[in-house]
Amino acid sequence: MKRILVPTDFSEHAEDALKVASQIAKKNDSEIIILHMLELPNQMNDAILGGTSIPETMLFMKKANEMLDEISSRPYLDGISVTEIVKMDKPIHGIKQVSQDYEVDLIIMGSHGSSGVEELLIGSNTEKVVRNSEIPVLVIKKDISNFKVDDIVFASDFSEETKAPFEKLLNFVKFFNSKIHLVTICTPNSFKPTHVVQKAMDEFVTHFNIPNYSTHIYNDTNIEKGIINFSNSVNADIIGMCTHGRTGFAHFFNGSISEGLVNHAVRPVITVKI
Repeated sequence: MKRILVPTDFSEHAEDALKVASQIAKKNDSEIIILHMLELPNQMNDAILGGTSIPETMLFMKKANEMLDEISSRPYLDGISVTEIVKMDKPIHGIKQVSQDYEVDLIIMGSHGSSGVEELLIGSNTEKVVRNSEIPVLVIKKDISNFKVDDIVFASDFSEETKAPFEKLLNFVKFFNSKIHLVTICTPNSFKPTHVVQKAMDEFVTHFNIPNYSTHIYNDTNIEKGIINFSNSVNADIIGMCTHGRTGFAHFFNGSISEGLVNHAVRPVITVKI
């Protein structure tokens, strides 16, 4: 985990994500890249692309850089290598490009959850990054002064296509020396006999070297509630899952389970795209 990307809109939620990034960076001597996406009105974008000089644009850029300088001087970032970037683009495109250019290992974003407040890179934009990022995304919901990952829940159907993203998540698990709770949620609409589910999980774990894990089958009225309630029952620090990106989710994560958890779960959520 050499490079961590933290997109910011200078909100309290984005700073919560940056504080968590600083704690992870100090454990691993990682670099933090703080990115602000300057999404200008369409007419300004057209003018910029046409090479026209716009005083307002320069003012926005200057102000954004000043605010990044201020954030980078926060005491909790002392001793950490920090790179500041202001980029003019749509959030999802800019985040993807910077992630590739800087070979980012983890994206950490803030989210206000389901409060209905819409801010740049918070809320719907966080969900878009979760849905589309090829890099693991950790979503932080509140200020966490002592970020720990003793227990991670990984909810899945443990199908073949989840093996590759699970490998990425396992790197995160091993970094924190965490216990991982593997769970399948059974609902009235996705019922499977216990012996079938247990066999799938037992076969799945044989493909990995997992230092500390347990397997569980949890029944609930729907998958999202089941993940949240099970996570509460084991007092998990983080919820992990796979996403399918634009094409929808795997059979187990049909609909918008990932976005729902990003919105409704109080705990941090880490996602890895299939």
